[in-house]
Amino acid sequence: MAAINSDVLKGKWQQLKGEARIQWGRLTDDDLDQIQGNIQKLAGKLQERYGYERADADREVDDFVRQHTAATR
Repeated sequence: MAAINSDVLKGKWQQLKGEARIQWGRLTDDDLDQIQGNIQKLAGKLQERYGYERADADREVDDFVRQHTAATR
């Protein structure tokens, strides 16, 4: 996970929370508020809510970050 993507995600989190909610419907509003754009917290919540292995959660987060940081540049 690249640092620039992490920084972009944190900076844009308020805008991207809706997109995250659409992609991962099992995440609650409280989950999204707690994540605050933190990549590690997002991956952890995906493991918790979806039962993903860590590598799968990381891959999902990487794809999400890559998709949304490319769109915001």
